[in-house]
Amino acid sequence: MLTDNSIQSMGGKARAEALSDEQRKDIARKAAEARWALPKVGWEGEMTVGPLAIKCGVIPPKTDKDKPLRVISETAFMDALGMYRSGALSVRREVSETGAQIPLSLAFKNLKPFIIKHLGDVHFQPMKVIFANGSVGHGLDATLIPKICEIWMDARKAGKLGKRQEVIADMAEVILRGLAHVGIIALVDEATGYQAFRDRLELQKILDKYITDEWAKWTRRFPDEFYRHLFRLKSKTYPPAGSKNKPSYVGHWTNDVVYSRLAPGILQKLRELNPRVGTNRLRKHHQYLTEDIGVPELEQFLSNVIFLMRTCNSWNEFKLRLDAAAPRFGETRSLALEV
Repeated sequence: MLTDNSIQSMGGKARAEALSDEQRKDIARKAAEARWALPKVGWEGEMTVGPLAIKCGVIPPKTDKDKPLRVISETAFMDALGMYRSGALSVRREVSETGAQIPLSLAFKNLKPFIIKHLGDVHFQPMKVIFANGSVGHGLDATLIPKICEIWMDARKAGKLGKRQEVIADMAEVILRGLAHVGIIALVDEATGYQAFRDRLELQKILDKYITDEWAKWTRRFPDEFYRHLFRLKSKTYPPAGSKNKPSYVGHWTNDVVYSRLAPGILQKLRELNPRVGTNRLRKHHQYLTEDIGVPELEQFLSNVIFLMRTCNSWNEFKLRLDAAAPRFGETRSLALEV
């Protein structure tokens, strides 16, 4: 006995056999173009929410003005809810007034009033994405997950769910409770490894603001008062007038007091751009600071440091106050203990 599905299959085969080689190539080309036009997950992992592990990913931004998109695998999310994807469920997937399909996890008529309440005009259409292994699947914007869980919980509270749906609502509550302790964005970033990349990206943005690859003509940036206080607090004799170069250890003091505290990663980047040639550097670090941000920030920082130096009588006193006011980046601030 022939079923509707078998008849459709036979019809599809017949149409395929009737195609010319050129038509098949054209169809394959269009399919390939459509596939590779899909957004690709750059970082992928499983985030842990309570007892559940849910596949998630981060799609990198297309431009500097865009933001990365965190997505949850729709199939993995449905599995976590205890919901199984079926042909009947796909048919029931409603289309909103804007033409966007709703997530399969919400494709139930008795949820409609709660969908309108929680999502309204929010764009919640699942998107096709290419995961790290090359497979194509549907991804949900991760920020929608709490709202989807709230829809199921509100429907349960209103007594609108069947017995099987009550189980789904229970799992939605488990997920929502798990997300209450840690933000969904943080969970996705940690699970996929995007957190480390994001931190490097933010660091690069800071360096781009402060440092330029093109060194500028030398201009005095460090006032004599700064060095006089350095020598005084270190109990060292200040070099006599006319001395061309200060002792090499002054550079170490300056790195410690200023560059290591000016902004994250600044000192390391300056050392890369301005390496030692023999025992000296060809230029001063501040010659690589940007005129619009780097130099003004340096001058303001120096002004604050000099003000602090004036109030101190010893190096240890100064360092304690400096560490409290402007700790070196990458170090944990020490706390003074009362005795």
